[in-house]
Amino acid sequence: MEHLMDEIDKKIMQLLQYNARMPISQISKEVSMSQPSVKERIIKLEERNIISGYHTAFNLRDLNRGTTTFILIKTEHCQELTDFCNNAMEVTDLFRISGEYNYLIKVQTSSIEALAEFQDQLIKFGPSKSHISLKNILENRVLL
Repeated sequence: MEHLMDEIDKKIMQLLQYNARMPISQISKEVSMSQPSVKERIIKLEERNIISGYHTAFNLRDLNRGTTTFILIKTEHCQELTDFCNNAMEVTDLFRISGEYNYLIKVQTSSIEALAEFQDQLIKFGPSKSHISLKNILENRVLL
């Protein structure tokens, strides 16, 4: 029988989402379980692809990429746009969406001028609308 996720698994995942580098010893204290049991649960969550990876968050402002913009684009050149976004260092996320526009692109640039240069490259794919982020209210929110 496959192990269903229980409250302990959810607590382990919550702890890892806050700090993916939290030691097993600390997690075991937080969930009141032995270290081998916690390790086994994490391995099972990874094997089932419930935990699909561990990530590092960067301070983009300190990396000179602090201007966040969301761009809606309508295109019939889907594969070309995808290839372009895969190769563009400014693009951090690309979503296929429904509605008037069919893609949402999240870009990180150093300035409004750098954003304008990026947008000039997008013109060949079709019409777009840009929305510059003024303030991050919620980002990488903990889901559990």
